Amino acid sequence: MRELSCLKPYLKRYRWRLFLGMLFVVFSNIAAVYVPMLVRMGFDETAERVRLAGMVRQHPGGALLEADAVRTALVFAGLILLAALVRALFMYLMRQYIINMSRFVEYDLKNDLFRKYERLPLAFFRRNFTGDLMARMSEDVGHVRMFVGPAVMYTVNFLFTFLAVVLIMFYTNAELSMYVLLPLPLMSYSIYKVSIIINKRSTRIQQQLSNLTTFAQETFSGIRIIKSFGAERRFREAFNEETDAYYTHQMNLARAQAAFFPLMMLLVGISTLLVVYLGGNAVAAGNFTYGNIAEFLIYLNMLIWPMASLGWVTALVQRAAVSQGRINEFMREAEAQAPGTGIPFVFASHISMKDVSFTYPDKQHPALEGINLNIPRGSTLGVLGQTGSGKSTLAALIMRLYDPQLGSITVDGIDLKAFDTGSMRRVLGYVPQDIFLFSESIFDNISFGLDAALATPERIEQAARMAGIHDDILRFPHGYQTMLGERGVTLSGGQKQRVAIARALATNPELILLDDCLSAVDAKSEALIIANLKKELQHKTAIIISHRVQGVMHADHIVVLKDGRIIEQGTHQSLMERGGSYARLHQMQVA
Repeated sequence: MRELSCLKPYLKRYRWRLFLGMLFVVFSNIAAVYVPMLVRMGFDETAERVRLAGMVRQHPGGALLEADAVRTALVFAGLILLAALVRALFMYLMRQYIINMSRFVEYDLKNDLFRKYERLPLAFFRRNFTGDLMARMSEDVGHVRMFVGPAVMYTVNFLFTFLAVVLIMFYTNAELSMYVLLPLPLMSYSIYKVSIIINKRSTRIQQQLSNLTTFAQETFSGIRIIKSFGAERRFREAFNEETDAYYTHQMNLARAQAAFFPLMMLLVGISTLLVVYLGGNAVAAGNFTYGNIAEFLIYLNMLIWPMASLGWVTALVQRAAVSQGRINEFMREAEAQAPGTGIPFVFASHISMKDVSFTYPDKQHPALEGINLNIPRGSTLGVLGQTGSGKSTLAALIMRLYDPQLGSITVDGIDLKAFDTGSMRRVLGYVPQDIFLFSESIFDNISFGLDAALATPERIEQAARMAGIHDDILRFPHGYQTMLGERGVTLSGGQKQRVAIARALATNPELILLDDCLSAVDAKSEALIIANLKKELQHKTAIIISHRVQGVMHADHIVVLKDGRIIEQGTHQSLMERGGSYARLHQMQVA
């Protein structure tokens, strides 16, 4: 219960719903306890009147006694029906309050977990798979809800029902009660053991289903590659292996579940036979009535589900504790700086990097080491380097997606960590190397960073023209309202990059970072985009990252990275005159 103790704030938030729900559990059971009593009284009263009517059948008053017996049976039938209706009403209210309360807790827990995800640093998402993040928000939160709702409800129901029924049974006939109740603990323990087996096999099914879903998702995402290599058969065989494993786990679960109800009914049947046999002997001895037997049978049936649920609830608590532990693991993760916790971002003079070094948490070698840079406002910095040289890491540090382990990054002499990240990113335009577009219209994707009032068609069209994508958009049947597929699959690689550039330009940023975002664009389109950017970025600060000289040669200052270090820097002309790595790369690419 240690992991589940963190649910106290949620339960406290809905304590009145929980209290009323538990109160209705008690009222429902009080009404239920009266039903067997009414059955006993109805049996005995009706049987007595029938007996008397039989004794005086030939007497003129015999017909009146028979009518009285029927009337007595109908009265008790009405009372039993009334008690059942009252119980049903309280059961309805019980579920409305407790189960709905568990849904509210589930809603709050999912929202809190989602907000936690939003506040976690980028390094967290490098360490954890998307499927695992989703599983904790769906499967694990669902298991916790089953504890807060059904487990709590059935535990309270078991405690009150067991206490009330057992006391009444022992008060009526202690010896018979002892014999009748003997199989019930065995039933509860057996169901508990079977439930553990079922839970383990259910967990294996969930894991295999996750594997199957992941495999199918990757197959469909990479279907073009699979077809181009003619690998359909190999993937079909691999998919069959995954489905065979899923089938095997499902059959194992079915076998365990098949033993559940027969086992329960066997033990219930033993208790029922004991009631009939021992109760019948007591009736024959004159110590018991037929009504008492009927009463005992109903009380026994009232105990069956609470006793059975005890093992089931125990398994629910175990599963919920494990799931809450997985949720707590992420909830305890250290957060990145929350928006609104720093000073407003102001960029008036320059950005400086002094002796900056950074190593990714899951790596041993530094991605950047000893970086010193000065970026004046209104200038363009070109960053050139081969794959793995640290170009994207440099952009990530300036955007404060990561913080350097050594050195400092300052804006106008103020450490970047002191600024509010929200206000900083609102004046920053970023085009990542790995383009991500949403499954929405082209218009919505370009206007993503704008408030609704600012997302005018004229502004979006202007941004698209600067990015060289306007003419392509007009060729689509629905123009800017064309819906994109998953991750922008409707567009080509170059079109996706240009839409992402338009998205960054639409916000009219003070500082723009282009992280090798023209790699999929042909030379003609690249020249057009660069010409448009030069015109647009005349009075703005820009950091253009590329592995091609043509992308950075017009920058005011160029740095060449290799293995996380700056090996050359200067203007295009000075670097060409030096005849170093930049000049050799330029000569090779031009050739």
